[in-house]
Amino acid sequence: MADVSHNRGDITSHPDASEMRERYARMLSGRDVALVDGPVFLLGLYCAASPWILHYTTSQPALVTHNLIVGIAIGLLALGFTQTPERMYGLSWAFCAVGIWMIIAPWVVGDSPDVGVALSNIIIGALAVILGLMCTATAARSAPRP
Repeated sequence: MADVSHNRGDITSHPDASEMRERYARMLSGRDVALVDGPVFLLGLYCAASPWILHYTTSQPALVTHNLIVGIAIGLLALGFTQTPERMYGLSWAFCAVGIWMIIAPWVVGDSPDVGVALSNIIIGALAVILGLMCTATAARSAPRP
């Protein structure tokens, strides 16, 4: 019978050790804003759930649909930041545009929103602009120089 027990020891004897080290180093080199990905996803989650959290599903039906769609889009953008940061951080400016849109959306999409609804969207938008600027600054800083 073959010995299939796991020997705890040094991984340097593994045949793919150097390749694994290089891949790990490459993965970590592009993660300057790894701490931003989580808050961006949570912001999208809150944006999508905000109509039910603030209970304006019956008073602002158009804004409910809007916030749900934009929240899902923000969440997908955050997942893209996490999965392929080198390709997605170029879209950080779009995240800033989404933030600006969220600030004005209660009056464009909604029908005379109350203070709570407007304040919630303003906070979501301001956080989106701040996080988008952080991502944009990091992408510009880590871009390869010619």
